Amino acid sequence: MSIVPDTKDWTWVLQRACPECGFDTRQVTKEEVPRVLRENAAEWGKILAAEPTRLALRPSPSRWSTLEYACHVRDVFVKFDQRLALMLSEEGPQFLNWDQDATAVAERYNEQVPAEVSAQLQGAALALAARFAAVQPGQWQRSGQRSDGARFTVETLGRYMVHDPVHHLYDVRE
Repeated sequence: MSIVPDTKDWTWVLQRACPECGFDTRQVTKEEVPRVLRENAAEWGKILAAEPTRLALRPSPSRWSTLEYACHVRDVFVKFDQRLALMLSEEGPQFLNWDQDATAVAERYNEQVPAEVSAQLQGAALALAARFAAVQPGQWQRSGQRSDGARFTVETLGRYMVHDPVHHLYDVRE
């Protein structure tokens, strides 16, 4: 049984530390988001330098491989860069639904080349970090909404988002 709340709404990570990985988004200021992204991407680069066959092994049938997690993290960076761009250019955009599990299957995450995934992940993380670094003081409270109704400001989107790649580093190191 998981100690993480049984919900698809992960916005609880904005109110308390994650009981699994221990990461506390309340300790991350909006100004620190770019640094956290860059540091996280560097760690993924080290992990993805391992032997490719080992990276594609699933520890159990219900758990993703390291490669699959890395592909997911790459796509999180891309997806959140798109969402941040919308929030900065439109008033109150609604984000399209993203089925992460369907994406993993459709994109054949476990068949991708680790070195390519690493380069793509690094590029996506740096692009997202740069976009967050360029946010102007008056833009941090701009809002956007997921299709499930969860509302974010630019600031909470950044803090919410950084939990995902940090948590997945925990997953692959566990």
